[in-house]
Amino acid sequence: MKTGEKAKPRIKVVGICGSLRKGSYTQMALEWALKGAAQYGSATELIDLRDYRLDFYGMKPESKYSPDVFKLREKVTQAHGILIGTPVYHGSLSGVLKNALDLMGFEEFEGKMIGLIGISGGRLGATDALNSLRNIGRTLHAWVLPQQVSIPEAHKCFDENGNIRDPELGERLLEVGKLVARFADFHELQKDQDFIKMWESLPINPGGEK
Repeated sequence: MKTGEKAKPRIKVVGICGSLRKGSYTQMALEWALKGAAQYGSATELIDLRDYRLDFYGMKPESKYSPDVFKLREKVTQAHGILIGTPVYHGSLSGVLKNALDLMGFEEFEGKMIGLIGISGGRLGATDALNSLRNIGRTLHAWVLPQQVSIPEAHKCFDENGNIRDPELGERLLEVGKLVARFADFHELQKDQDFIKMWESLPINPGGEK
């Protein structure tokens, strides 16, 4: 690395937005959480499902899937940490998010760090939707953080520019992003340490004379 150049981030955190609505509060919340991941030092990217033409899972053979399915899979595969945001629809996660998750699997999620954010228009919050996402993450052998953010009456929490009116909520979103990045970083560091231990345990000169 040349003098003055910044070190490349060790990890990348992506945020998957489960809302297609223009001016989505889910996207606003995810953007705040991604700021937290960036503050930790990770590279970040928002995955807006409005930008992807995804097939419905099971309707056609995988070989005939839209290129956007494979684009989505690749972006999530390359990530070390994943923030998932969903609005609450009929007491659960959004259909577009469930379909996107159904189009992926262990290759994209196994061993990854996941942070959850739920957005509700009502007073009850997003607990049921977040519990469903937590079960999906566990099924895919991901590490789902115990910390999650459920936002009731989201229209009261954000202004039209995506700014958060409640500083405490803003801190909670930043913290979830930081935690995903932090634990993803520790996970990658452990891999490096295991590699070093394995390397150091090799014979000194396996091909040389006895």
